[in-house]
Amino acid sequence: MTENSLFVALFLGLLEGLTEFIPVSSTGHILLGGHFLGFNSAGKSFEVVIQLGAILAILIVYAAKLTAVFTAAPHDPAARRFILSVLIAFLPAVVVGVLAHEVIKTVLFEAPMLIAVMLILGGIVLLFVDRIATNPRHHDAMHFPLPMALSIGVIQCFAMIPGVSRSGATIVGALLMGADKRSAAEFSFYLSMPTMAGAFAYDLFANRAVLDLSAATEIVVGFAAAFIAAMFVVRGLLSYVSRRGYWVFGWWRIVVGASAAIALSMGY
Repeated sequence: MTENSLFVALFLGLLEGLTEFIPVSSTGHILLGGHFLGFNSAGKSFEVVIQLGAILAILIVYAAKLTAVFTAAPHDPAARRFILSVLIAFLPAVVVGVLAHEVIKTVLFEAPMLIAVMLILGGIVLLFVDRIATNPRHHDAMHFPLPMALSIGVIQCFAMIPGVSRSGATIVGALLMGADKRSAAEFSFYLSMPTMAGAFAYDLFANRAVLDLSAATEIVVGFAAAFIAAMFVVRGLLSYVSRRGYWVFGWWRIVVGASAAIALSMGY
């Protein structure tokens, strides 16, 4: 353990927490950050565990709402329908994630130029959809129709390509199907809970033989940084996008993707 490794762990942890729930691709940022900083953990132990910090953050922020929904579910059809909508949206990612896990982790995650290109293309799509999404029909994430939830879940599968963004795919899908900007982000929050928890559990299981927890201090630092940063993002994002929309995230993707592509083409 060195001072430099702790700094890298802190930086990547903050990057995970700040980008996990906004439509810019946390995975793309982490992988590019690790590439340019020369950081690589055995079995991706660091990258896998710090995601738990972001998961814990959103569970804490939404603990009261989740408790209310599950408490009401036995006698409230609307609560049961909402739970079903999230599960339906989650299922496509389960199928694609399990079937394509090996390709995703060993091929797509090892292609930094692909990530840079996906950041740029995703930014262009986000700017376009943010501009045309002006007449929403759905204003409450807890009342999205079931077919709409399934469609959002299918679109989420594009985020298996690093650089696309899980939250970006779900938000764009929701906006295209008539959600307003706030409810699109909030449904992405709800869908992130089973999706991220499932991905974390599956990654942990799939890499159990090669996980290296010897760098425990770096992992703890990254986990704590991801947790704290994600808490701030989750608490502030809904009000921000309600007022400003998503254009700033689209331009952020384009700038980061273009900068990374230039650096990669120069041999960095």
